[in-house]
Amino acid sequence: METTLPTNTDQPKNQANVKSAEMALEIKNLQKSFANKSVLKDISLTLTKGENLVVLGKSGSGKSVLIKCIIGLIEPDGGSLQVLGKNISELDDKGLNDLRKKVGFLFQSAALYDSMTVRENLEFPMRELRMKESERLELVKEALTNVGLAEAINKMPSELSGGMRKRIGLARTLILKPEIMLYDEPTTGLDPITSKEISQLIMDIQKRLNTASIIITHDIACAKITANRILVIRDGVCAAAGTFTELQASQDPWIHSFFEL
Repeated sequence: METTLPTNTDQPKNQANVKSAEMALEIKNLQKSFANKSVLKDISLTLTKGENLVVLGKSGSGKSVLIKCIIGLIEPDGGSLQVLGKNISELDDKGLNDLRKKVGFLFQSAALYDSMTVRENLEFPMRELRMKESERLELVKEALTNVGLAEAINKMPSELSGGMRKRIGLARTLILKPEIMLYDEPTTGLDPITSKEISQLIMDIQKRLNTASIIITHDIACAKITANRILVIRDGVCAAAGTFTELQASQDPWIHSFFEL
């Protein structure tokens, strides 16, 4: 049986980091099917600027499909999707590309180019911008400083640990200072200590840049550190929503099972 929990008006401890009630993202009745399989049946959510929203769900529940719809990599079958005030379905290719510059996407694998140095990887998103080399270098240094890896600028990806690669991928995503961040399993494959460091880094970025973020994760420790709110997807619909504390106290065994640390 699906359970919907009301969002508590009391702010959780890290809700103080949400500095603005301005809407960054609004999704209503989103639907997506592949062949005869309905993945997203009816997803509605909002995200305000400066807020971290964690999305939980079993494997195959459509979490990654959701964020790919947000940046236009997958076209939904129904519903509406407003990103930074723009209706995704109404944008032409140029409009969609312009919007994507304001939305950062951290892939599970960090997706670095192995044949490029760290500096070259970070400069890649700026390849179409008319910028002086000195300006690009300044942005690269700033992004690396933001993730604590300024000294890695001339290294190759093969010289980096898994946690360092994840940080470099995040630095590359931040290079154009996006207003929205989408994290797809940011701590997957990392040891507990490095996972905690990445989770804290997500919080640091939220505070420093006032980003609005959606964090797809199976890592409940990451969710506890980063979430202002949590949404749980079950069978293609929003099964529950609330703070970490609220959902951890759910009487629904299925919902509660996610929060067993």
